[in-house]
Amino acid sequence: MRQDRKQSDSLDTWQHLVTSVAANAADLAQLDMPRQKLDGMLKEVKDLTATQAALAASKQEASKRIEQLVNNGRKVATVLKVAVREHYGTRSEKLAEFRLQPFRGRKAKAPIPTPELAPHPAAEPKP
Repeated sequence: MRQDRKQSDSLDTWQHLVTSVAANAADLAQLDMPRQKLDGMLKEVKDLTATQAALAASKQEASKRIEQLVNNGRKVATVLKVAVREHYGTRSEKLAEFRLQPFRGRKAKAPIPTPELAPHPAAEPKP
């Protein structure tokens, strides 16, 4: 933001300087060549600024189009993955070629050991 203000201030200064030197060309004939050079630079900066704004708009349009294509591509890729699974079957190792995980069954859960309970003192027979 601050950089833009500095550039804008410089361009305003250049424009005023070029206009003032041109208005006093009779007195400042020796400054005609540098004035023309600065005027050319001023025009080029204005042209580049306009080009930059157009490219920014074009970049935004391209970004929207990329996002749209990626979303649509994900949907088509999902259809292809489902079709490949349907064709080869869910357990086929051929699925790995398509970066799909074949179903290899569930791993058996390890049995949870139950702690042995000590007999309740009231349940013990009295001698």
